[in-house]
Amino acid sequence: MRLHRVPARTGWLWVKLGLRTFFKQPLALAGLFFMFMLLVTVLSMVPLLGQALALALLPAATLGLMAATRIAAAGQFPMPAVLASAFQAGRERARAMLVLGMIYAAGSLLIMGLTLLLTGGAPTPLVDPASVPAPGTAPSPEDLVLNPEAINRMMIGVLLHIPLGLLFWHAPALVHWHGVSPLKSLFFSALACWTNKAALLVYFLGWGVVFFGVSLLLVLLGGLVGGPQFIGMLLFPVAMLMSAIFFTSLYFTFRDSFETDEGQPPA
Repeated sequence: MRLHRVPARTGWLWVKLGLRTFFKQPLALAGLFFMFMLLVTVLSMVPLLGQALALALLPAATLGLMAATRIAAAGQFPMPAVLASAFQAGRERARAMLVLGMIYAAGSLLIMGLTLLLTGGAPTPLVDPASVPAPGTAPSPEDLVLNPEAINRMMIGVLLHIPLGLLFWHAPALVHWHGVSPLKSLFFSALACWTNKAALLVYFLGWGVVFFGVSLLLVLLGGLVGGPQFIGMLLFPVAMLMSAIFFTSLYFTFRDSFETDEGQPPA
């Protein structure tokens, strides 16, 4: 395995590859993402340990989506079993993935606690409860006043999650495809992200442009067809669909950042 430095423009290529690959197998890749979200949601509802279990599963589930992308990019149809790819590569790598998941869960829970400590107090609803209209009445955009405390807490949480995200960006794939130990995978993931930081910046900016464009199109369609009600009806499925496409692009950020002697991650 070797670290591969890529030019900044590769970030936009990753965005385009994610879009192109998703639309090769849209039903399969969207369905796998929805299964992934459903599993995480159901696990998070388990009393006491549910949230920790859901967080611990995220690295393995992300690897499953990356494996599905790899299959779709080769022109094949990814089956649902691909989501369990992390646990189909032998006992040693499955154990390493579980360790990676536990580290991620511990880090995420630590960040959640630190966020509450820094912002002081219990979680605050994003929408100010005092602004919500009475039951049976339709809320207007002016009614939904965003709570500044909740926005502040959310922004701090996002900032604290950035280092954790960089540590785990490539880690599941390194464990699964290259047999790297969990701790070393975190180091190499962070190193690869730093080495290709210009490409990653272009990648995130590119996705920002795509998400903004889709949002603008949704607003325009809402104005032409059904107003705020139409936008509200489509907002969640469109957000889920765009998230599925974003996850499809993750594989390419890994593929071009690391290579074997053959230039590709091993099967």
